[in-house]
Amino acid sequence: MLEWFSNLEFFPKLYWSIALIGSLIFTIVMIMAFTGGDADDIEDVDAEIEGDAGIGFQFLTFKNLVGFFTIFGWSGIACIDAGLSKPVTIMISVFAGLVMMTIMAALFYFMSKLTDSGTLKMKNAIDAIGEVYLTIGADRSRMGKVSVKVQGTMRELDALTDSLSDLKTGTIIKVVDVTNNGILIVDQTRKPIKPSQIEESHLIEE
Repeated sequence: MLEWFSNLEFFPKLYWSIALIGSLIFTIVMIMAFTGGDADDIEDVDAEIEGDAGIGFQFLTFKNLVGFFTIFGWSGIACIDAGLSKPVTIMISVFAGLVMMTIMAALFYFMSKLTDSGTLKMKNAIDAIGEVYLTIGADRSRMGKVSVKVQGTMRELDALTDSLSDLKTGTIIKVVDVTNNGILIVDQTRKPIKPSQIEESHLIEE
């Protein structure tokens, strides 16, 4: 193997080196990205590159550059094996690398959007109708819990009230605000609420 590599001319040797090193790093990066491994260092590098370049859509990141050089190397090797000239080989391999960067940018972009869509945004609970699950102390004297529908799912969340009387278990409430640390501020509804309205309560999207 080493003898075969040492006998290569500079041009194919360069492409083989880029392809092999890029493939190794690419495999490690993909394993870390899809298995939730500790990729903090990689994310830090991505943030620095994006901050310096000012390019949106996360196009110029460490992960995408690794993908570029991996495909750049292997497509170049394919062109060399096909007997194409050096200028044509370089153009095709650069184009293939850029296509790979675009695909990876889109992949990680949509992955991040899916992650964001699954994140609970407490502000979405404002104006929702729910029911007290654990008694809430009057005038924010004791935290309780309410069952309320947020982002399409019924949840049991911590809650306080500014009411001058305790809100006991079973009381129908409306979410009027959310504190900075994610605690709901609720008040007893002032008019009768049908049970179906708890399920159909209005959600405000950010």
